[in-house]
Amino acid sequence: MTILDGKKTAALHKEKLSAYLKELKKYGKTRKLALFLVGSDEASALYAASVQKAAAAVGMETVLCVYEERTGEDELVRAVSELSRCGDISGILPFLPLPKQYDERRIVDCIVPEKDVDGQTAASQGYLLAGRKAFAPCTARAVITVLDDNGITLHGRHVVIIGRSTVVGKPLLHLCLKRDATVTICHSKTKDLARITRQADILVAAVGKAGFVRADMVKDGAVIIDIGINRADGKTVGDVSEEATQKAAAYTPVPGGIGAVVSTLILENAAYGIQ
Repeated sequence: MTILDGKKTAALHKEKLSAYLKELKKYGKTRKLALFLVGSDEASALYAASVQKAAAAVGMETVLCVYEERTGEDELVRAVSELSRCGDISGILPFLPLPKQYDERRIVDCIVPEKDVDGQTAASQGYLLAGRKAFAPCTARAVITVLDDNGITLHGRHVVIIGRSTVVGKPLLHLCLKRDATVTICHSKTKDLARITRQADILVAAVGKAGFVRADMVKDGAVIIDIGINRADGKTVGDVSEEATQKAAAYTPVPGGIGAVVSTLILENAAYGIQ
């Protein structure tokens, strides 16, 4: 059994990214990531701090744009639009969800696609669907990155994804299809879920329920990608039970799996642009 170590993957990518940014600085060039935060949500503030720390570690500058929850929507639209036009900003990361009084789509869609480093705009999502070059949501892209870095091919394999969100399930569907996988999307209305998941060569769990994937839902020798981050009995755990991981040929741990890679890919997008 192989543990797909996201921390190791992130470290290798950060090393290459740091070298790239140092090379740019020799020619007087820099990359700067704007972090767009509205309100006082603690989880978003912690995430912003972790992204800033990761950016500093590789030599990327960040600018934190914080707005109070009573800020007018038109003002937020203007602020995002100005960041999109700003020549020294190479990427914009809004922390979602925004407070419920705002039209989130109106605000986020002011980000131009080439600066939409987490693939959150309707334009980026449409480009991904159409097979055009675009930033994909980094959680979905992290799945592909971890598989690639561990030599696990998608070509001709059956991928089953539990979860149909715009952050994971839907974009990951297209990323897997691009690699010639056969993909099945399951969700809360899927009937006889275990029968379908047992067909998976690669099973992706993005449910948000601790231990949701049981041993009887996994084919012997499958690859399990656990995207869930849950708190249970005072510990951080994934969507996949420990018994289920014992049937896998390889799996991502929680913590230390997919989540460890996401912020690194955001920084890569801000540095390299759309590939």
